[in-house]
Amino acid sequence: MNVGPKAIAFLYLAVHGVLWAPASAWPGDGSSTTAGLQHDVVFSEFPPLARNAALTQRLLTPLTSARLQRKAAQSGAGVREYPLDLANEKYVRFVPPTEPPQGYSLLVFIEPWKFAGVPRDWIPVLERHGVIFITAEQSDNTQPVYSRRIPLALVAAYNVMKQYRVNPDRVFIGGMSGGSRVALRMALAYPDVFHAALLHSSSDPIGTAEVPLPAPELLRQFQESTRLVYITGDYDAPNIEKDEASRASLRDWCTFDIVVQRFALAGHELSGAREFEPVLTALESHAAPMPKPLAACREHKATRLREQLQQVQELMGHDKTSAAMSLLEQVDAHFGGMAAPKSVELAASMNALD
Repeated sequence: MNVGPKAIAFLYLAVHGVLWAPASAWPGDGSSTTAGLQHDVVFSEFPPLARNAALTQRLLTPLTSARLQRKAAQSGAGVREYPLDLANEKYVRFVPPTEPPQGYSLLVFIEPWKFAGVPRDWIPVLERHGVIFITAEQSDNTQPVYSRRIPLALVAAYNVMKQYRVNPDRVFIGGMSGGSRVALRMALAYPDVFHAALLHSSSDPIGTAEVPLPAPELLRQFQESTRLVYITGDYDAPNIEKDEASRASLRDWCTFDIVVQRFALAGHELSGAREFEPVLTALESHAAPMPKPLAACREHKATRLREQLQQVQELMGHDKTSAAMSLLEQVDAHFGGMAAPKSVELAASMNALD
């Protein structure tokens, strides 16, 4: 699936049959700090990271982002500041009744199904671990990823952290099925917000046009401080295979803090409390990478990037513009933010940003 100026939404298979907790007696209004299960929560503040310009810079490859910005400038229309009207967006939130001494943890969860809710079996586990759980309405697999699902999750994290005493080192992103694939994109693009990711029953490789690498400083933070926790049913063969490819790409990109869990007698379905508890425990931990292997891996990638950019320049020097641009597009998709701003400068010199 290609991602570019005209294609920035994903479509996944919907998942049904989940048991939800009953409606809360304390409906949230977006400003309440009441504990318990809250439906129809509305927020009023838009975080800077969820503005369209910031989304474009964080989530697209440098060449795609540059082309979108150039197109907007040429049209004179500019880029609309916000992708959402928060007054019309609603969330479901669960807040444990007892705040931990170190502050709450926070799990922002992206669901694949149409109707948002908190899995019934997960509530006692969330209570024991002091984790706030929040999920957006109308953020299912049929919704656009960049203009809806991702900004909805960013808005949730920002506002919950303002309203509750949340430990900033225990802010997690998660999702199931298609939501898990979005969660991985967010963990990679926002390691300064989310410090672990729950990847439930699907994932993707990173370092592609669909899941591009962020700017170098963000990639370093992702490699050093983000934990990826995979959980998939034993009988969910297609997604077990996808998970394996995803983990291989993470290791290839010098990311090693990975935890894998399977649950028995299950296909493509949501885990119960017994499986969710160790997953939540894993999210709360972190294993720092060993310095020497990490440094060696990074140097290998940096060397490869330098070689490919040099090849692009050599092709340009021999007036092989088409071949040079073809290679540069591959570099842009594979290395993403690592290649910028050099990749954008080379594209501009070939008049290839229109």
